[in-house]
Amino acid sequence: MAYDLEEQEQLASLKSWWSQYGNLVTWLLIIALAAYAAWTGWNTYQRNQATQAAQLYEELQKGVTAKDNQKVQRAAGDITSRFGKTAYAQMGAFAAAKSAFEAGDLKAAKTHLQWVIDNGSDEYKAIAKIRLAGVLLDEKAYDDGLKLLSGDFPEQFAGAVADRKGDILVAQSKIDEARAAYKTALDKTNEQNPARQLIQLKLDAIGGAAKAAA
Repeated sequence: MAYDLEEQEQLASLKSWWSQYGNLVTWLLIIALAAYAAWTGWNTYQRNQATQAAQLYEELQKGVTAKDNQKVQRAAGDITSRFGKTAYAQMGAFAAAKSAFEAGDLKAAKTHLQWVIDNGSDEYKAIAKIRLAGVLLDEKAYDDGLKLLSGDFPEQFAGAVADRKGDILVAQSKIDEARAAYKTALDKTNEQNPARQLIQLKLDAIGGAAKAAA
């Protein structure tokens, strides 16, 4: 009998606790289960997105290999419009920009590079800005190119940015400023980087005094 009374007291205590906190516990459980389901669903969605984007990117690369610019442009457009949050979209935009540039379609090349600038990660944005500045250089849009290179860039791109500035300044016949830009490019470029040799050649061509790395 004592056991039964103790058991009844525990049951009464449990009922009292549940009456006070039951709804809260139920809602917390529902929220936890919903969050887990959402997390699982999102991961599945992301994997599916990446798989489909990878397939389109493979088609794009086939177009690059075949030098089929139209195929490259179509595939890149599909990737950026349907799978814009994946890394394949950024890589596809770069490939499409290069293909368009080689085909003489500077407008399309600029559009792809601008897409990366607007939607890419910091590293991809930096590369896109440097490349777009090169396209603007070919179009003789010098001020636009320099403006594009005037913002903040990750430190690892400092040498490439200064190098591109030097190219634009040479085209503007601003030799002293170009010389300073190329010297900065040398200072910011690792001595093991093969790009240093080209920077040094350009600096020497405009009468630079910096010595090439040993």
